[in-house]
Amino acid sequence: MNTLHACIAGVGFWNDGLPSWDAARDLVASGTLPADPPARPVPRLLAPNERRRAPASVAVALDVAMAACESAGADPTELPSVFASTHGDLAITDYICATLAEHPLELSPTRFHNSVHNAAAGYWTIGSGCLQPTTAISSYDASFAQGLLEAMSQLAAGADRVLLVAYDTEATGPLSAMSGSRGLLGGALVLAADCEGTRLRATLVDGEVPARTGPLARRAAGNSMAPMLPFFDALATRDDLVLLKAGPGRLLRVEFAHD
Repeated sequence: MNTLHACIAGVGFWNDGLPSWDAARDLVASGTLPADPPARPVPRLLAPNERRRAPASVAVALDVAMAACESAGADPTELPSVFASTHGDLAITDYICATLAEHPLELSPTRFHNSVHNAAAGYWTIGSGCLQPTTAISSYDASFAQGLLEAMSQLAAGADRVLLVAYDTEATGPLSAMSGSRGLLGGALVLAADCEGTRLRATLVDGEVPARTGPLARRAAGNSMAPMLPFFDALATRDDLVLLKAGPGRLLRVEFAHD
């Protein structure tokens, strides 16, 4: 694979107790946590009634996506997007399975609508009025790396900027024994072909992923999107290299050149 290039124009982040990228960087730098953080991300793009009905997966995805766009000074309507999630919304999947098994005629159409893997991408395009292409990706524990590859490939194919959003939610019910995931986690990047931010070089290589040891990686280790956290730890500490799980025996080697 040829080396792919990108520049980070904007960043968004959410984890329980860390409601922004600034809060995440403060934790990495000094161990400081914000006082009285919000309990739930707010998908501001949605109308109030839609906002109340939005599941956690949609709420966190739209929160970090909008934060990344604001950080980059980017108009959401102009950005193609890539949404990466390991499982989608496990709580809704568990609800649907349980309802079909016990009371199939009581299945909620709204919750069924929110169960599809591209639900967050759909809410984003509708809420922002974006008519640009959007992609939903799931690659198990390689989902973030594959999402990053897709976004950087779109830049290589001629896009000026691409929004990458990665997120996963809490697992509930019997599914939690098979696909455990704790807490709520989301991260977003506005990637550009050229900008004044941190530059990235990414190459696929053979190998096994190293242990995740950074502050963010330790804090949210139980979430299914935790494989993305070494990237955000490296970005916060201005490290120059991270290796991300890209598939069985494969790594995405990402080199950073910080501004």
